[in-house]
Amino acid sequence: MPIIEAHQLTKTYTSNKRGKGFAGAIKGLIKPDKVSVNAVVDVNLTIEEGEIVGFLGPNGAGKTTTLKMLTGILYPTSGTCSVMGYRPTDRKPEMLRKLSLVMGNKQQLWWDLPAMDSFLVFKELYEVPDALYKRRLDQLVEALQIGDKLDTQVRRLSLGERMKCELVAALLYAPKVIFLDEPTLGLDVVSQKRIREFLQELHREDGSTIVLTSHYMQDVQELCHRVVVIDHGTVFYDGSLEDLALKDSGDTLIQLVLSSDAISDELAKFGTVVSVDGNTACLTVERAAVPAALAGILATFQVQTLSVEEPPLEDVIRRLFLDRNLSLPSAK
Repeated sequence: MPIIEAHQLTKTYTSNKRGKGFAGAIKGLIKPDKVSVNAVVDVNLTIEEGEIVGFLGPNGAGKTTTLKMLTGILYPTSGTCSVMGYRPTDRKPEMLRKLSLVMGNKQQLWWDLPAMDSFLVFKELYEVPDALYKRRLDQLVEALQIGDKLDTQVRRLSLGERMKCELVAALLYAPKVIFLDEPTLGLDVVSQKRIREFLQELHREDGSTIVLTSHYMQDVQELCHRVVVIDHGTVFYDGSLEDLALKDSGDTLIQLVLSSDAISDELAKFGTVVSVDGNTACLTVERAAVPAALAGILATFQVQTLSVEEPPLEDVIRRLFLDRNLSLPSAK
């Protein structure tokens, strides 16, 4: 049985539209015009226990709204979802003790207290046994290297230190399902790397199920084998990172070092020449034509070194969003 399921999950927000000027304001009070916005539309999702899934999409795509419905913070307008066999909106204590949500732009620690005080509160709140609490706290603190920050007032911590403490608070009770919404938001590259390594280690030890949203593609590439891509509230891709890359029509970069000076006209037979400098050359080739281009280059030239660079994941996803948006009726 999947640990997370969603069927036709939809969330629609309704608000009052205010007209212009004084007359519009009066009309808005007496007979307001209602405006409906679909934040999430018919999302179907199945996640097996132990998976790490990247949940991707541009700002406003519906990622956070979906996570909030899966954790019971928001009620869906229609559709159903379950997590570990529970209906999230029931907010049953036995479910909440096994589930965690970390949001990079929200905090759960008390601002004016040391992080350690918040940890003790969470220990009692989630009824964590003393032995498990001590073992878990020591493990998390050591992994995230924040032993000297536990007694510091949270407001005095840096963003990276505070984010690490947020992770400790969210993982103290060893949840089975972890939702991470931009957990490395605003952190420096060193802190981002440390948190990714920590999550990999945690997953190996606990076998927890992790759903990750992030605009940092390095997070996704290092942690996730499967990605779900959502745009305008609708899932339009669910599969592996490798298959996602194959959907892209972007160019591949080939860099060459030849035994003799490169000739642009000869290289142009195999792709678009980007640069030639003596015996060093770069050219771009359409992804589908890469095997044939490499075979032709190796048959034509004496090659000393050759490297092939796939387009960055950020570029792949950006083109997918662009192609999708151009095909939408509203974009015409």
